[in-house]
Amino acid sequence: MREAIREARKGLGWTSPNPPVGCVVARGGKIVAKGYHRRAGEPHAEIEAIQNLQGRVKSMDTLYVTLEPCNHFGRTPPCTQAILKSGIRRVVVGATDPNPNVAGGGSRFLSEQGLEVINGVLETECSRLIEMFRKHARTGLPFVAAKSALTLDGWTASSAGNSKWITGESSRRFVHRLRESLDAVMVGVGTVLTDDPSLTVRLKNRRGRDPLRIVVDTRLRIRPEAKVLRNDGSASVLIVVGESVPPSRLRPFERQGSGILVCPEKEGRVDLGAMMVKLGQVPVTSVLLEGGATLMGAMIRQRVVDKFYIFKAPKILGGGDGIPMASGPGPLSIDSCIRLKDMRIRRFGEDVLFVGYPEYKEE
Repeated sequence: MREAIREARKGLGWTSPNPPVGCVVARGGKIVAKGYHRRAGEPHAEIEAIQNLQGRVKSMDTLYVTLEPCNHFGRTPPCTQAILKSGIRRVVVGATDPNPNVAGGGSRFLSEQGLEVINGVLETECSRLIEMFRKHARTGLPFVAAKSALTLDGWTASSAGNSKWITGESSRRFVHRLRESLDAVMVGVGTVLTDDPSLTVRLKNRRGRDPLRIVVDTRLRIRPEAKVLRNDGSASVLIVVGESVPPSRLRPFERQGSGILVCPEKEGRVDLGAMMVKLGQVPVTSVLLEGGATLMGAMIRQRVVDKFYIFKAPKILGGGDGIPMASGPGPLSIDSCIRLKDMRIRRFGEDVLFVGYPEYKEE
């Protein structure tokens, strides 16, 4: 199953709106075929692994798959039928399908056909692989991962807005791989006006998959010449504006090739809850939130963030006038802070990355 998980990771960022899935076939304790889901509309992992066997199935073969085989017609036929037809008689499953309409159906069908089915092997690891798909399948909303890079004394930039570079090169490479694995990367217009980022994926010796670039810009303050608006290869952009922006101001950006998403406003800003619903309908199943402080603070307070990636670098700004990770009103008591669970800590050179999931208290 660990090898199946490694196979599944090859599809991260490429399979949306489907989940990444990996599969291996074992015979006598040795792996004889592998497969993973490459893109939506292409064969699922089980199909690819069975095809790689080239018809040489034996009765003792066991199929290991990170996600329960589908038992319904979508863009491809049911994997359960292909497993039955192959002659494989034993299936080991990592995670159950999170879609409440089909959960358990694939495993149950195979059991009813006389196959031995074992569920829940490395379930935690397999479930983490599909956390973005699970959120969207159950709620229709995108999974939001927030990323920030801070000095040891807690600043993301100097008072002049300079942030290049807080973290080292290896940390920045990881962020580009992270961008590649999600559907979209999101920033507020303040970040665009200050830093003029491209928000594309730049990886050494290869071109990565560019995510959809989303700019939240209630009043449409973005400049037409901003780097993020350039149609650079596979990179596309979506500007989220408030409903008070006149259609006539939107047309030049639409002619330039930018997508426009008009959302209701709440307290003078884009209603983030309504925005997430609209993005989920696109469908955008996952978003990497990269700032700035105003948008980050608002997203955290509205409990939109599902996961945090926070880098700490061995640098000290040494003043009280830097730019924080999140701005706006915070809780008055430390007891009211958001705690992170399932924490993982990684080193990237001298930088330390904290990864965790927020525990939001009931209001």
